[in-house]
Amino acid sequence: MSETAYLRDGRLVIASMRERCSPQEWEARVDLAACYRLVDLYGMSDMMANHISMRVPGDGEAFLINPYGMMYDEITASSLIKVDIDGNILSRPDFGDLDYGVNKAGYVIHSAIHAARPELACVIHTHSWASMAVSALKCGLLPITQTGMRFLKAGYHDYQGVVLDTAEQASLLADLGDAEALILRNHGALTVGRTVGEAFNWMHRLEKACQSQLAAMACNTPMVDVPADVLQATWNNYQRGTRRPFGVMEWPGLLRKLDRIDPSYKT
Repeated sequence: MSETAYLRDGRLVIASMRERCSPQEWEARVDLAACYRLVDLYGMSDMMANHISMRVPGDGEAFLINPYGMMYDEITASSLIKVDIDGNILSRPDFGDLDYGVNKAGYVIHSAIHAARPELACVIHTHSWASMAVSALKCGLLPITQTGMRFLKAGYHDYQGVVLDTAEQASLLADLGDAEALILRNHGALTVGRTVGEAFNWMHRLEKACQSQLAAMACNTPMVDVPADVLQATWNNYQRGTRRPFGVMEWPGLLRKLDRIDPSYKT
């Protein structure tokens, strides 16, 4: 196969990176490519905008991120770009004339989190219609459903413009704290996880919570209040230590789902 990417039947064919990385990095690449495909499959992608990143196991603070210009449904393990915490490209495939690189806004957000929270493996940021709508509401995400109660203590980050300035990293990290979810005001949503499966689980549920809230608000009728102690107890039921980590059961099933639909993410 040519080392330079080429088009075939509407697909961008990229030479495999498998022999150019460790087995651990390749596994991370496959998982991250799967996450991109799943975010698109579940209606949370925004064409080529937004980013999902994953720490490279055993490689310091290096992480993988999407090439800016590829759609989520065509991301493969070999198409991902490895960068260091300072934004330097450590490895990438030959994209030919397309010459894809890394989007700066994605780097600014993701590098800050990977540097500050080494226990995390994956960061997901979306601009779905539901999360954008909720991010613009003064009330934020309301705990009106069991799924919404999981995000009772989600963080909120005020909009400061397109995230291109590293000066915003400090406030973004402060607003995220040790939470797994962050509502980016007037912008979208962000979730993190110790595994890619955990991060995807958080984002999928956050999306469902936003959608159900908007549907309930559209009915223009009073909503049922849940007592504060029940809200707290429900939130606690979703925390690490009171249940198995999210994604442990779901992720293998999600990979099987992708394999049935289109296994090319693994190439």
